[in-house]
Amino acid sequence: MNIDVGDIKATLKELSERFQTLGGIFDIEAKKKRFAELERIFAKPGFWDKPEEGKPLLKERSDIGAILQTLQQFSEGLEECELLLQMALEENDEETLKEVLEKSQALKKSMRSLELEQMLCEENDDKNAIVCINAGAGGTEAQDWAEMLLRMYLRWCEKKKFSTQMVDLLEGEEAGIKSATFTVEGPHAYGMLKSESGIHRLVRISPFDASGRRHTSFAAVLVYPEVDDKIEIDIKLSDLRIDTYRASGAGGQHVNKTSSAVRITHLPTNIVVACQNEKSQHRNRDIAMKILRAKLYEREKHAQQEKMQEAHDNLDEIAWGSQIRSYVMQPYRLVKDHRTNFEKGNVEAVMDGDLDEFIEAYLMNLMNTRERASIG
Repeated sequence: MNIDVGDIKATLKELSERFQTLGGIFDIEAKKKRFAELERIFAKPGFWDKPEEGKPLLKERSDIGAILQTLQQFSEGLEECELLLQMALEENDEETLKEVLEKSQALKKSMRSLELEQMLCEENDDKNAIVCINAGAGGTEAQDWAEMLLRMYLRWCEKKKFSTQMVDLLEGEEAGIKSATFTVEGPHAYGMLKSESGIHRLVRISPFDASGRRHTSFAAVLVYPEVDDKIEIDIKLSDLRIDTYRASGAGGQHVNKTSSAVRITHLPTNIVVACQNEKSQHRNRDIAMKILRAKLYEREKHAQQEKMQEAHDNLDEIAWGSQIRSYVMQPYRLVKDHRTNFEKGNVEAVMDGDLDEFIEAYLMNLMNTRERASIG
C-alpha cells in the first residue's frame, strides 16, 4: 500500500485526544444537563405568553444544541474512521484507506475550526482589523524588513480570502517602506491578527552590505479593531488639525494636480493618521477618521488594561528590544515566537504568509492564561 497506515493511526490518536480536550473545554455533561433543564422550562404552562422574555433562553438552547450536535458529529466521525481503518487492514483495501485518510483530515479541519472559534471569544475578536507597520531604526535595512512583513501579512490575508485595502504607504528612500497602514475585512480578522502586535526582529546577511555582514533589523506591527460607527468616541473638531497634500505614488495626472491626501493630527494625544489611497479628498478624510477613531478606542482600552496589570500581569509592553518574534535567516533558519516558544524552520513558508500555527499557539496560550486566572 502507498498510504502510510502509521500516519493514519497517529492522526486518529491525535483526533481522539483533541476530542477529549474539547469535551473538557465545553463541559459536555454540564451542557447536556442545562439543555434538559431549558427543555423543562419551555414546557411549563405560560412560558410562551411572554416571548420577549424567553428570547435569551431560546438563544442559549440554540447555542448549546449546536455545540452538542457538533461534538456528537465528531464522536461519530471518529468511530466511523476507526471502523473503516479496521476493515481496510483486514481486507487490504487501499481505496478504503484513502477514504479514512480523507475523512480524518476533514475531521481534523473541523475540530481545528471549533477550537479556534472557542479561542476567539474576547471583545472585538469578531471585528475587522487595521494593521500598521513601522520600520525601526536602521534605515534601508529596517525599511526593507517592514516591506517584507507587509508582503507576509497580505499573503496571509489572500490565503484566508480576506479583503484588504491599503490606506497609507510611505516608501523608503532606497528600498522598502517606512510605514504602511491597511485594513483587513474577514471573519474574526482582528481576533487572529491581534497576535501580531509587537516588535518583529530579523537576523540575516544584508543584501545592502557589500561586505556580506550579518544585520539585525526591527519593525513594529500594531493591530487595532475597526471600531463600529455605533460606538461613541468623543472627537471634538477643535482637537483636530487637518492637513491636505498631494498624494505620492501611483495615480497619474490626478495625483499631480490636486491635494487629495489627508493627514489628521489629534492634538490632545498627538496621534497622527493619514490616508492618500483614494482619489477623493472627502473619501480619504472619512477613512482617516475611521482609523483615528479606532486608535483612540484602542488607546482607551489599553489604559483600562494597564490599570488591571498589577492583578493579572499578562499584558506585555510593546517596546523596542522586547521583540515578540524573531526571524533568523543566518547562521541558521528559524522563526520563533518568544511568547509561546512555538517555532518553525521553514522561514520561506512563514514569509509567504504561513502564520496560522503561530496565531493558534498565541490564542491557545491566551485561552490557557484566562482559564488559570478564572481558577485563581
